[in-house]
Formats: sequence, C-alpha cells, structure tokens
Amino acid sequence: MISVENLSKQFTLHILNDKCIEACRGISFSVPAGGFLGLAGPSGAGKSTVLKCIYRTYLPSGGAVRYDSAGYGTVDLTTLSDRRMIEIRTREIGYVSQFLKVIPRVSAVEVIMEPIIARNGVTREEARERAIGLLERLRIPRTLFDAYPSTFSGGEQQRINIAHAIGWRPRLLLLDEPTASLDRESVAIVKEMLRELRDEGTTMVGIFHDTELMESMTDSVYRVC
Repeated sequence: MISVENLSKQFTLHILNDKCIEACRGISFSVPAGGFLGLAGPSGAGKSTVLKCIYRTYLPSGGAVRYDSAGYGTVDLTTLSDRRMIEIRTREIGYVSQFLKVIPRVSAVEVIMEPIIARNGVTREEARERAIGLLERLRIPRTLFDAYPSTFSGGEQQRINIAHAIGWRPRLLLLDEPTASLDRESVAIVKEMLRELRDEGTTMVGIFHDTELMESMTDSVYRVC
C-alpha cells in the first residue's frame, strides 16, 4: 500500500542565518494493504515529520513515498502535483493530528458529517446518522452535538478529531498520537474502532505515546532515530 524510501526532511531557519535543521533522514519502511505500522522513537526524533511528509503537509527534502492509489495507481507522493495530492487526500487518506483544526462556528456533528458526505456520496440524513453514532460511541454528551468543538475540552476535541478522520473510512489512515489526551475508557473505545476500521481494509501508520498500546495494535514497529 505504501513504501517510504530513504526519506529525509531539512528545515532552513532564515531567522538564524539560514541554519539547516535536519528533522529526519534515511527513513525507509513499507506497509502492506490492511497493515498497521507503528513509529517509535524519542521526542524530537522526527516521527511526526515523517507522517507530515507522507501527507505532504511538509514537502520532503529527499527520498520517495510510493503509494498505491485507488484512483491513480502507484504514485510518488513527494513529486505529485499539488492538485493531484489534494485529490488523493480528499478521497483516500485520513489524518489524525494532535490538535483539532476546524472552522470555529461549525457544530461537532457537522464537522464529522462533512467528509462523510464529500467522500462517500451519502445523503445528509445518512451522514448525520453515522456522525451521531460516532459521537455517542465516543461518549460525547448529546448536549454538545450541535455545539462548537472550539469550546470543548482537550479530550473532547481529540475525540471529534478522531471521528472526523475515520467516519468516512479512508484507505490509508495516519495517526499522530490520537490517544494522548484521552482517559483510559476513551482509549479502549478508540482502540476498538481502529481495529474495526482495519478489519474493513484500512491501512494505518501511527505514533502512540503509550508503547504498550502501540505494540498491542500494530503488526510491527519502526524506530525513528
């Protein structure tokens, strides 16, 4: 499904006389369709950078990211045009970051409905039903369904973030510490939801702050040094 080959990323800090900072280098791994790879390593090793390079939030400095796209066949995400990359993100790749980024005055249920409608082509009624099901399962109080996530607690925002990313069932899901701000019961729920998504065929690459959790969910772990 995805193969990362000798990936590297450097940043040039113009404010520090163009000093070059190496975020990651020599990253190589592959994940088969339906597989789940964990990324491990100390803080600052570049784990999140690797995910952002796959998603193309960051443009890699070197290497290749070969992805087996449903719509375009095998492509190198590092050299793909911006337009084609956006299309693949929109239709195939989900991303759970550590922070919720949504339009301020959009309700929680609408945040989750939007990608379901856009990517699955279902009616608003069907999308709302699926979104409400996710909110209920993630223990979001019903009184908050039509409230703005920007006013929620950190744990509630992260659960909205997860529902937004998985509700439309992407082919590839990138997870950047999705359970870091969640209580134990919520972590168990998310773990179960990810397993179900994987059973449906989704391929995953994830970072988890809890090593035991990561090892219990993934097929293998790649260490970023």
